[in-house]
Amino acid sequence: MGDRSARHTLLVVEDDPGIRTLLTSALTASGHGVASAANGREALDEVERLRPDLVVLDVTLPDTDGFAVTRALRARGDYTPVLFLTARTDIEDRIIGLSSGGDDYVTKPFHIQEILLRIRAILRRTGSTPRPPAEQPPLRYADLTVDRERHTAHRGGEPVRLSPTEFRLLVCLVSQAEKVLAKQEILLDVWSYGFAGDTRIVDTYIKNLRRKIDRADRPLIHTVRGVGYCLRMPREDAR
Repeated sequence: MGDRSARHTLLVVEDDPGIRTLLTSALTASGHGVASAANGREALDEVERLRPDLVVLDVTLPDTDGFAVTRALRARGDYTPVLFLTARTDIEDRIIGLSSGGDDYVTKPFHIQEILLRIRAILRRTGSTPRPPAEQPPLRYADLTVDRERHTAHRGGEPVRLSPTEFRLLVCLVSQAEKVLAKQEILLDVWSYGFAGDTRIVDTYIKNLRRKIDRADRPLIHTVRGVGYCLRMPREDAR
């Protein structure tokens, strides 16, 4: 696909032809390579064929919904970043979307500059932009190892499969292990900006991350009530 450091490949999934054409034209004009799909089945096929850097995904599709498409991608081990696009404005829908494995959420009507800004932010934080030349050594805490260069995580030597945003959240916690992080700090670090100040996004992703890396006998992610979260060993292990 050429020089991917200078040109990202994006997939626009939208059943409305007018919106699909608008997005495709605007994203192409901004320097991206753009493909499109009109339904969920086409979206899954195109992701497998193109291996895009990001998917702009409408939630309401004629054959399924964007949440189901994202869950299907994650189930087959594909963690391509997803930006949801929808007319739904309820915060619960936003949380459902992000819990399904999405990376951000834009509501209609939208301004094209907002779409471009959010795409740029997602690509930056998920590592889809060129890496800096300086080598980043793996982060280690307890039996947890996070390799930022290879975008891998292991606990007790076993690989942990994470979405790009889950990985970014884990890096945030491990790099500041044993420090209590306020939810707003985590929002700023992981998402680069707040979701209208709603920290339930952080709670949702912490819940997902706990399910993947914590063990009943040795949890690492701890809630500091009224403040935020902290990565630390259980008290008995720390003694």
